[in-house]
Amino acid sequence: MPVIFEYPHTVQADEIDDLGHVNNLVYVKWMLSAAVEHSSVQGWPPERYREAQAGWVVRSHFIEYLQPAFAGEQTVVRTWIADFKKVSSRRRYKIIRPADGTVLVTAETNWAFVGRERGLPMRIMPELRDAFEVCPTENEP
Repeated sequence: MPVIFEYPHTVQADEIDDLGHVNNLVYVKWMLSAAVEHSSVQGWPPERYREAQAGWVVRSHFIEYLQPAFAGEQTVVRTWIADFKKVSSRRRYKIIRPADGTVLVTAETNWAFVGRERGLPMRIMPELRDAFEVCPTENEP
């Protein structure tokens, strides 16, 4: 059960914008993909959420773009759970370029847990909460 999950990605040509680097929205896509993959590894793939008739929706993103990434470069999205509340959870991210250790992006997403039928917030189920370990601030990468 990894506290800090690593999602590797090679920058694709179609992820590059007119300025020659990764488009800002692409980083959000990587973050979402990393969150889904982390959840899957922890035993909560998309189909399990469908069976539970619940899922996560984004309430807010905070992203700080620090350095650009370019086509062909290897990146790693590091992600972890910062906290759980009754119906929400904060997930943090750090996107790095392993070749030189450069931090490209730091980010945080505030997720709300909702029921599928009505889309209203619902209490995070104990079995879901127990599948993840919260990473204390002092242990964040």
